[in-house]
Amino acid sequence: MIILRGIRLPKITGIALWPFILLKHKSPSKTIINHEKIHLRQQLELLILPFYAWYLTEWLLLLIKYKNVDVAYRNISFEKEAYENESNHHYLSNRRFWSFTSYIKLNRLRK
Repeated sequence: MIILRGIRLPKITGIALWPFILLKHKSPSKTIINHEKIHLRQQLELLILPFYAWYLTEWLLLLIKYKNVDVAYRNISFEKEAYENESNHHYLSNRRFWSFTSYIKLNRLRK
Protein backbone atom coordinates (compact mmCIF):
# COMPACT_ATOMS: atom_id res chain seq x y z
CA MET A 1 0.00 0.00 0.00
CA ILE A 2 1.29 3.39 -1.04
CA ILE A 3 -0.50 6.47 0.30
CA LEU A 4 -0.21 9.65 -1.76
CA ARG A 5 -1.52 12.82 -0.09
CA GLY A 6 -2.34 16.24 -1.51
CA ILE A 7 -3.46 14.87 -4.89
CA ARG A 8 -5.83 16.97 -7.00
CA LEU A 9 -9.00 14.89 -7.11
CA PRO A 10 -12.24 16.22 -8.59
CA LYS A 11 -15.26 15.98 -6.24
CA ILE A 12 -13.82 13.13 -4.12
CA THR A 13 -11.63 13.05 -1.03
CA GLY A 14 -9.93 9.74 -1.77
CA ILE A 15 -9.72 6.73 -4.02
CA ALA A 16 -8.07 3.32 -3.80
CA LEU A 17 -6.39 2.19 -7.01
CA TRP A 18 -4.28 -0.85 -6.19
CA PRO A 19 -1.68 -0.47 -4.70
CA PHE A 20 -2.24 3.26 -4.17
CA ILE A 21 -4.51 5.30 -1.95
CA LEU A 22 -4.82 8.77 -3.46
CA LEU A 23 -6.01 11.44 -1.02
CA LYS A 24 -7.01 15.03 -1.69
CA HIS A 25 -5.91 16.42 1.67
CA LYS A 26 -2.37 16.40 3.00
CA SER A 27 -3.67 15.53 6.48
CA PRO A 28 -6.65 13.21 5.87
CA SER A 29 -8.63 11.67 8.71
CA LYS A 30 -7.91 8.13 9.86
CA THR A 31 -11.48 7.30 8.86
CA ILE A 32 -10.99 8.13 5.16
CA ILE A 33 -7.72 6.19 5.12
CA ASN A 34 -9.46 3.20 6.73
CA HIS A 35 -12.29 3.45 4.18
CA GLU A 36 -9.77 3.25 1.34
CA LYS A 37 -7.85 0.42 3.03
CA ILE A 38 -11.08 -1.58 3.07
CA HIS A 39 -11.30 -1.06 -0.70
CA LEU A 40 -7.71 -2.24 -1.14
CA ARG A 41 -8.59 -5.47 0.70
CA GLN A 42 -11.65 -5.93 -1.51
CA GLN A 43 -9.50 -5.39 -4.59
CA LEU A 44 -6.99 -8.01 -3.44
CA GLU A 45 -9.71 -10.55 -2.73
CA LEU A 46 -11.05 -10.21 -6.25
CA LEU A 47 -7.57 -10.16 -7.81
CA ILE A 48 -7.77 -6.45 -8.65
CA LEU A 49 -9.14 -6.27 -12.23
CA PRO A 50 -12.32 -8.29 -11.51
CA PHE A 51 -12.97 -5.87 -8.63
CA TYR A 52 -13.15 -2.94 -11.04
CA ALA A 53 -15.38 -4.88 -13.46
CA TRP A 54 -17.73 -5.91 -10.63
CA TYR A 55 -17.75 -2.38 -9.16
CA LEU A 56 -18.61 -0.77 -12.51
CA THR A 57 -21.25 -3.39 -13.38
CA GLU A 58 -22.93 -3.07 -9.99
CA TRP A 59 -22.89 0.73 -10.24
CA LEU A 60 -24.41 0.67 -13.74
CA LEU A 61 -27.20 -1.70 -12.67
CA LEU A 62 -27.93 0.46 -9.65
CA LEU A 63 -27.88 3.60 -11.77
CA ILE A 64 -30.54 2.05 -14.03
CA LYS A 65 -32.57 1.12 -10.95
CA TYR A 66 -32.30 4.44 -9.07
CA LYS A 67 -31.63 6.92 -11.89
CA ASN A 68 -29.42 8.82 -9.45
CA VAL A 69 -25.60 8.75 -9.50
CA ASP A 70 -25.11 9.28 -5.76
CA VAL A 71 -27.78 6.80 -4.67
CA ALA A 72 -26.32 4.19 -7.04
CA TYR A 73 -22.82 4.81 -5.66
CA ARG A 74 -23.96 4.56 -2.02
CA ASN A 75 -25.66 1.21 -2.70
CA ILE A 76 -22.65 -0.54 -4.26
CA SER A 77 -21.83 -3.48 -1.98
CA PHE A 78 -18.16 -2.45 -1.73
CA GLU A 79 -19.14 1.07 -0.66
CA LYS A 80 -21.72 -0.15 1.83
CA GLU A 81 -19.10 -2.28 3.55
CA ALA A 82 -16.51 0.51 3.55
CA TYR A 83 -18.89 3.20 4.84
CA GLU A 84 -20.37 0.98 7.52
CA ASN A 85 -16.94 -0.01 8.87
CA GLU A 86 -14.72 2.99 8.15
CA SER A 87 -14.80 4.18 11.79
CA ASN A 88 -13.80 0.76 13.13
CA HIS A 89 -10.03 0.92 12.85
CA HIS A 90 -9.72 -2.74 13.86
CA TYR A 91 -12.18 -3.93 11.21
CA LEU A 92 -9.60 -5.25 8.76
CA SER A 93 -7.93 -7.41 11.41
CA ASN A 94 -11.27 -9.17 12.10
CA ARG A 95 -12.84 -9.02 8.63
CA ARG A 96 -13.92 -12.26 6.98
CA PHE A 97 -12.93 -13.10 3.41
CA TRP A 98 -15.36 -11.63 0.82
CA SER A 99 -17.33 -9.79 3.54
CA PHE A 100 -18.65 -7.36 0.94
CA THR A 101 -20.98 -10.11 -0.36
CA SER A 102 -23.14 -9.75 2.74
CA TYR A 103 -23.95 -6.21 1.54
CA ILE A 104 -25.43 -7.40 -1.77
CA LYS A 105 -29.20 -7.16 -1.52
CA LEU A 106 -30.46 -6.60 -5.02
CA ASN A 107 -34.12 -6.78 -4.08
CA ARG A 108 -33.83 -4.68 -0.93
CA LEU A 109 -31.66 -1.75 -1.92
CA ARG A 110 -32.67 1.46 -0.20
CA LYS A 111 -32.54 5.05 -1.34
